[in-house]
Amino acid sequence: MGNSIKVRLTVMSFLQFFVWGAWLITIGNYCTKTMNWDFSEFGAIFSTMGISSLFMPTITGIIADRWINAEKLYGILHLLGAVALASIPSVSDPNTFFWVIFGAMLCYMPTIALSNSIAYHVLKNHQYDVIKSFPPIRVWGTVGFILAMWTTNLCGFKTTEGQFYIAAASAIILAIYAFTLPACPPQHHNLEEKNSTKEVIINAFKLFANYKMAVFFVFSMLLGAALQLTNMYIDTYLEGFSKFPEYADSIVVKYSTIISSISQISETLFILAIPFFLKKFGIKKVMLISMLAWVLRFGLLAYANPSDGLWMIIVSCIVYGMAFDFFNVSGSLFVETSCNPRIRSSAQGMFMMMTNGVGAILGSYISGIVIDSYFSNGDRLNWTGIWLTFSAYALIVAVLFAILFRHKHNPEDLSDISH
Repeated sequence: MGNSIKVRLTVMSFLQFFVWGAWLITIGNYCTKTMNWDFSEFGAIFSTMGISSLFMPTITGIIADRWINAEKLYGILHLLGAVALASIPSVSDPNTFFWVIFGAMLCYMPTIALSNSIAYHVLKNHQYDVIKSFPPIRVWGTVGFILAMWTTNLCGFKTTEGQFYIAAASAIILAIYAFTLPACPPQHHNLEEKNSTKEVIINAFKLFANYKMAVFFVFSMLLGAALQLTNMYIDTYLEGFSKFPEYADSIVVKYSTIISSISQISETLFILAIPFFLKKFGIKKVMLISMLAWVLRFGLLAYANPSDGLWMIIVSCIVYGMAFDFFNVSGSLFVETSCNPRIRSSAQGMFMMMTNGVGAILGSYISGIVIDSYFSNGDRLNWTGIWLTFSAYALIVAVLFAILFRHKHNPEDLSDISH
């Protein structure tokens, strides 16, 4: 029975990120190459993830905490999201495109936090140690993301509307599957004290009154910006080598999305290492390692090329796994250990709001404007300058985090997460 529960959560995780991976990395090529929109327009479109994450994860977290089973809400959102994704290819104007994909993101972004809450709830109900059981389940989400990227590339959809049809079809499958998951009723049903919705909202935002939580959320925002930078531009960057005759027929250009997927393959390895690193080094050092990994990731890309610099592209992709996992997954677990059970879904939503919300908006809008203003020369981009600027940004964030985030490592805190 226990193994069956883990398998069911694994399938959920796989499909959750398959939906996203089908288009997230390749939409840049679709917008800038196929539709010929500039980077500021693309930045605005990509920011829809951030804008929707400002409020939707928090709102849906509160709804799941108070009124409706989390798995049912999860299924409804994916079904609505599928409709929006399927309608994206019919749009040719960037302004209309913005609003259609915004609708899709209003539905998709809160499901990331909801999937975490569902997994935590089900695992705890079956007496599993979440910190040991969750990473191997979550790693299959990364596998789903990778296979979606490969599917989009190998089917020839990385610059076409086909990527959105793949995403819509998989979202429908996940929506149907979600309604078969174990029940995750609102947590207030199990609590003697039933606070009002207003109190739940206030308590969630009161997390900012705690210095450590406030600093954590601020740096979640700053690291969220770094994540958006790499998601937005990596496939466009690799595809851009096609403009150079010596690289036009290279493997990197032909299979840019598959090359990019090395990053997600690396993710699957580092995510399994998280329990060891967290228990040995603690939350702060693991998050700091993540930030330094972003510095290296961007720095390597600044000087890479598909020939003698191919190793830099590959190493940067490997480093991505550490950069992404060591903050996002460990951050989610940090929230789980630091918050009252009554507002955990809301707190997870807050974490997603700061990373994929405020951070994504800053990363999307500002980077698009900066690239158009300082690193664009006609149809050529100064990618070395772009990546070095991003690397310097990550280094500044890492130094500030080391100084400002005060956290004493206590292994017992991590063991308490399963209770």
